[in-house]
Amino acid sequence: MNFKRATLLVCAVFSFTIGFAQRILEDTKNTLHSPDGNFKFEVYQKELEKGKKQLYYTVDFNGQSIILESELGVLIENQLFESALAVPNDTTTVWGENLDLIATTKDVQDETWKPLYGERNEIRNHYNELTLHFQKYGNPEEGLVKGHSGKFYDKRQQYNMDLVIRAYDEGIAFSYHFPETSNGLFLHITGEQTSFTLPEGTMAYYEGWAQGPYELKPLKNWPEESERPLTLTLENGLTLALTEARLVNFARTKFRLSEDKPNTLETSLYNEVDVISPYSTPWRVIMAAEQPGQLLENNDLILNLNPKNQIANTSWIKPGKVFRSDLTTEAAKEAVDFASERNIQYVHLDAGWYGPEVKFSTDASTIDPDRDLDLQEVINYGATKDIGIFVYVNQRPLSWQLDELLPLYQSWGLRGLKFGFVQIGSDKWTSWMHEAITKAAYHHLMVNVHDEYRPTGFSRTYPNLMTQEGIRGNEEMPDADHNTILPFTRYLAGAGDYTICYYNNRIKTTHAHQLALSVVYYSPLQYMFWYDKPNFYQGEPEIEFFDKVKTVWDDTKVINGEIGKYITVARRDNKDWFIGSITNTDARDLSVPLDFLEDGQNYIAHLYLDDETVDTRTQVAIHKYAVKKGDNLKLVLKASGGAALHLEAVESISGYKKLPSSGL
Repeated sequence: MNFKRATLLVCAVFSFTIGFAQRILEDTKNTLHSPDGNFKFEVYQKELEKGKKQLYYTVDFNGQSIILESELGVLIENQLFESALAVPNDTTTVWGENLDLIATTKDVQDETWKPLYGERNEIRNHYNELTLHFQKYGNPEEGLVKGHSGKFYDKRQQYNMDLVIRAYDEGIAFSYHFPETSNGLFLHITGEQTSFTLPEGTMAYYEGWAQGPYELKPLKNWPEESERPLTLTLENGLTLALTEARLVNFARTKFRLSEDKPNTLETSLYNEVDVISPYSTPWRVIMAAEQPGQLLENNDLILNLNPKNQIANTSWIKPGKVFRSDLTTEAAKEAVDFASERNIQYVHLDAGWYGPEVKFSTDASTIDPDRDLDLQEVINYGATKDIGIFVYVNQRPLSWQLDELLPLYQSWGLRGLKFGFVQIGSDKWTSWMHEAITKAAYHHLMVNVHDEYRPTGFSRTYPNLMTQEGIRGNEEMPDADHNTILPFTRYLAGAGDYTICYYNNRIKTTHAHQLALSVVYYSPLQYMFWYDKPNFYQGEPEIEFFDKVKTVWDDTKVINGEIGKYITVARRDNKDWFIGSITNTDARDLSVPLDFLEDGQNYIAHLYLDDETVDTRTQVAIHKYAVKKGDNLKLVLKASGGAALHLEAVESISGYKKLPSSGL
């Protein structure tokens, strides 16, 4: 071990001294409540042994403990130097132990903002904020050290760190901030001390990687780290979620089990990170709810923890539905025609249009000469029918051609591109990703990021980031159990490109289930009919639901739901409502009260249900009923089934039947 370069702790490593009674330092204790009073965050330092202290926190929700005493801190190897090339090993200094709390500041924010698009047309950003200002001096016995340049470095230098805490009605967030210094403080961050100690009996929806399956596990014997968001259930009936926000130029976090403290999760960074002050780490986020569906209703918290929109002219950013085409001119034109007929806004050309995607040398500025594809002709043809064209580009050519490709694609008239097989996790590729999205905005190109990337709210700052994968969707053909877990886990982070299927014979759900997914799952770019071709459509009448459904909404409500069992989501477009209800691999009867409808407004409920008696290959029945606020839909769902509804606001309901009292 090289003791001159030992990892240090911004907040001291937990240790015991025999015979020393640990005690809370009362003058360091601070409490922060959410505006509604339901969340309470308490933070304090404890003296662990003579002259050594550690920072801790707890969180309560509705008077119940949800995070027990847990550590806070950052692991840093710090060096003093006058330039990045003059770093003598003997200038390493330890400066993380025994932080002194020198001041606290408080703030309150209450504003409402309108997103360019989203699950709601208005978002409230309301929080109470507490900032703890810490100070630390280097070792006073070290004095001055002579560096490579001959200059002397003062190892008694003063350092500062702020712990910024925000309490929302939707959850708690905190971040470590390193203020700017006169000489620019360089930090080599090796990890975090941030931990989360949960009550005994807590269960976690464990997922090893972003496109992996979920398993309900206790907080013990995990095979590896778990993805975020990580949703947890407590024995008292509460549901929690741990995640991060504002991950732009830092290493991705996952959660690992503590080796020495039971029921405790630790943050695990993908790699060590070099930064210079001023610098703020990503937000660590704790959400809690009485009902699991409330977590999904509260997911705008992630957007609120990101900077405001930085794109002045957003007129070119247009959400919509997308149809994937085969890679020939003829097929692409047929796809454009189908999209135009079916109220789909974009056609997507997937991997291979410019050549082998896995070769680093493949040039994405040209069309593969072995393909019968005139891309410019397709783009021009789409424009005649107001259908935009997206293309897939692997990160291999993007990594070396990005600055050439973006203006070229803009000149062709492309509307956007899908980044494929992106590298994720490291701070290097995380920074590259967000810089690439920023550059794409300059060239009026929308972006869909595929593979393992998961959102942390950057689409608020650069809303040309429309959607992303980071999901086990219909490319994997998951079962209905998995589909009923996703809304309470992955979709807490933001939009997900699930790639909804319909005619493909590999889907493991009913067709009404697939219809309902277009409402249950939010994505401003909603890929429909994945793996299908235009000629697969044979006049099935229920496809009118896909024609009418939107991809962005004015309001969203979770009507009911249990993780891994079922969920019903209602989303509003102007005065109309769309409802998606899905069940897992069990058949289920569900009640859907229509209490959220507008008083005095008449509606026609267009109901799409699985029905084995219907003489079509998809076996989906369509029913129409007159409904109003206060009515109650009683749905009878088949195993792996679902129901889709369009509640159309109308002047008159004359001639339409009322809802039957029995199940539909």
